[in-house]
Amino acid sequence: MAPSFDWWAKGSHKGTPVVVKMENPNWSMVELEGPSEDDFLIGNTPTGQREKARGKNAKQLTWVLLLKAHRAAGCLTSIASTLVSLGSAIRRRVASGRTDTDNETDDTPSNENKTIKTRFYNCIKVFLWLSLLLLGFEIAAYFKGWHFGAPKLQLQYIFTAPFGVRDLFDWLYSRWVLIRVQYLAPPLQFLANVCIILFLIQSLDRLVLCLGCFWIRLKKIKPIPKTDAAADLESGEDGFFPMVLVQIPMCNEREVYQQSIAAVCNLEWPKSKILIQVLDDSDDPTTQLLIKEEVHKWQQEGAHILYRHRVIRDGYKAGNLKSAMSCSYVEDYEFVVIFDADFQPTPDFLKRTVPHFKDNEDLGLVQARWSFVNKDENLLTRLQFINLSFHFEVEQQVNGVFLNFFGFNGTAGVWRIRALEDSGGWLERTTVEDMDIAVRAHLQGWKFIFLNDVECQCELPESYEAYRKQQHRWHSGPMQLFRLCLPDIIRAKISVWKKFNMIFLFFLLRKLILPFYSFTLFCIILPMTMFVPEAELPAWVVCYIPATMSFLNILPAPKSFPFIVPYLLFENTMSVTKFNAMISGLFQLGSAYEWVVTKKSGRSSEGDLVSLVEKEPKHQRRVSEPNLDEIKAELQQEQKARKKKHNRIYKKELALAFLLLTASARSLLSAQGIHFYFLLFQGISFLLVGLDLIGEQVL
Repeated sequence: MAPSFDWWAKGSHKGTPVVVKMENPNWSMVELEGPSEDDFLIGNTPTGQREKARGKNAKQLTWVLLLKAHRAAGCLTSIASTLVSLGSAIRRRVASGRTDTDNETDDTPSNENKTIKTRFYNCIKVFLWLSLLLLGFEIAAYFKGWHFGAPKLQLQYIFTAPFGVRDLFDWLYSRWVLIRVQYLAPPLQFLANVCIILFLIQSLDRLVLCLGCFWIRLKKIKPIPKTDAAADLESGEDGFFPMVLVQIPMCNEREVYQQSIAAVCNLEWPKSKILIQVLDDSDDPTTQLLIKEEVHKWQQEGAHILYRHRVIRDGYKAGNLKSAMSCSYVEDYEFVVIFDADFQPTPDFLKRTVPHFKDNEDLGLVQARWSFVNKDENLLTRLQFINLSFHFEVEQQVNGVFLNFFGFNGTAGVWRIRALEDSGGWLERTTVEDMDIAVRAHLQGWKFIFLNDVECQCELPESYEAYRKQQHRWHSGPMQLFRLCLPDIIRAKISVWKKFNMIFLFFLLRKLILPFYSFTLFCIILPMTMFVPEAELPAWVVCYIPATMSFLNILPAPKSFPFIVPYLLFENTMSVTKFNAMISGLFQLGSAYEWVVTKKSGRSSEGDLVSLVEKEPKHQRRVSEPNLDEIKAELQQEQKARKKKHNRIYKKELALAFLLLTASARSLLSAQGIHFYFLLFQGISFLLVGLDLIGEQVL
C-alpha cells in the first residue's frame, strides 16, 4: 500500500505543481510544488511560518534527492547487468569456437578459394605481430629514456651515443630510428598523403551531394506526372491503365513469401491489366510446396497470378528474371515491376509510379524508395538505416533530378520492357544484375526517375553474418561490372560529362576509392604512424573531417543523431569487408562470384497486418485443412535451420581490433590525444564486430 502524503497538503502554497513519477511500484507519485511569491517575502513573514516552509522545502529536497539516487542506482544496476550479459556472450562465443572460416550451411557452399580467402587475413596478421613486436620495443625504449616524438628528434644524440655493453639497446634503438627516418617514413608519408587527397575528394563529392539535396528541398523539386495521366487513373477502366507484369523472384525464402505475395495481390490495378509472376528458385521441396499452395489460394480469390519454378538455378536472380521474360505472353505487357521476396508495396504503388511513363517515351525506369519495418530492431539495423537513408535521400534523389541516372536498386522499380530489351535484357555476368542493366540502359539513352515520396517496405539484415555477405556482393559486383563496361562506356555515344560521371564518380570514386582509402588510411596507415612517428596524420584527418562527414550522413535520419559516433566507427569497421570485396571483384578472385541470398526474418509492419485483416477475411477462412505430414516436415526443417543458426567469431576483424588497440597503447607514449581516443574506440568497435556482438544474438 502506498504511504500517505496528507502532510503535504497542509499549508497554503500556491506554486506550480511538478509531478514526478517514481519507478518503484510500492510508491505511486509525489507532487512537488514550486515556491510561491510569499516564500520570497522574508521580511514580512512570521518566523514560525518561515521555519515551517523551510522544513517543508527540506523534505521536498530530500524526496528529490532520494528519487535521483534511486534512478542512479537503477542505471548502475542496468550497466552491471549489461556488462555481465556481454561477458557471458563473449565467453559462449569463444567456447563455441565457430569462426567465419566454417561453412554456415551445407546447402550454401562457398565458391571461394581457401588460399585466396586466407591471404588477406595473413597480411593483417603480419601487421599485428609486427605492431606487437614494435610496441614491446618502444615500451623498453621509453623506460630507457627515449621520450621524444617526431618533431623533437635529436639526431646528434643518436650519432654521439656511446657504445658499450650497457648501451647495446640504445645502439639498436638509434639504428631503428635512423631506419625509420630514412627508409620507412618517406613512403609511408607519401601513401598517407595520397589517401588524404582521395579522402578530401570523396568528402567534397559528398558535400556537393548534400548541397544538391538541400537545393531540392529548398525549391521543392520532385518528379510530377502529366496531369491528364493522374486524372486517367481516377476515370475507371477506360483510363491510363497499361498492361503491367509484376515479378517476385525468390529462393528458399519461406519466412516472407506470404506477406510479399499478399501485398502484391492487393495492388490497386484492373485485374485484366496485371499479371503476377512468382519466380521460385527454391531447392527445398517443402518451401516449393508452401509457395505453390499460397499462389493457388490467391488464384481462387481471383488474382491473376502464376507460379514458375526453375529446376536448374543458373545465373541466380538475373537468370531467373531472364527466364521469366522469355515467356511468350510477356509480349502483351508494356511495363514490368520487380519486388524482392521481402518487399511489401502499398496498394497504390502502381498508381503513383506508372503515370510517370505517359507521354515520356525516353523514360525507362521509375525507382521507389525503400522503408524498413525493422530499423529499430538492434544496433546493426539502426546503423544500416542511417546509411541507406543517405543513399536514397541524397545519392539517388540528387542523381535522379540532375542527371536522370542512378543505379537501379534491384527491386521496387518499374521498367519499360522496351528499355530492357533495347539494353540487352538481363545478363548473368555479374552479381549486380540491377546495376548492370541500369548502366547499359543509360548508355542507350534511357532516362530514370527516382520517387523519394513513394516508399516500399522491406527488411534489413538483422545479423552481422547476413549483412556482411550482402555488402560483399554489393561491393565486389560493381568492380566486376566496371571491368566489363569500361570499353562500352568509352565507345558510347553520350556526352563527355556523362562519361566522366559514370567512370570517375559512379564507379571509381564511390565504388573503388571509398573502400580503398577507408581501410588503408584508418586501419593500416594510422596504426603504422604510431610506430613510425616521423610520418604523421593531422588531427583534422583523424577527427574533424570524419565527424563532419558523419554529421552530413546522418542528416536524412535526424532521429538517429545519438548514433553518430557508433555510425562513424562502424563504417570504418565495415571497410575491411568492403575493401576485400572490392579487391575480389577488381581482380576476378573466387569470392567475386559468390551469391548468397540475404536471410529474412519475416517481419510485417502493423499497417500491413491491418490491411490484410481488412481486405482478406474470406481468404483467411478458406485455408485448406492442414496436412500433418507437411506440418511435421516443416517443423523438422525449422528445427534444423535453428540448429544451424549461430553467431561467429570473425578473424580479420579481431586481428584488426588487436592491431588498433596495440597502436593506441603506443600513442600513449607520445601523448597523442586525439589519435589515442580514435584508435581506442575504433579498436573496441572492431572487437565487438569480431565477436559478433552488434547484431542478432543467437548463441
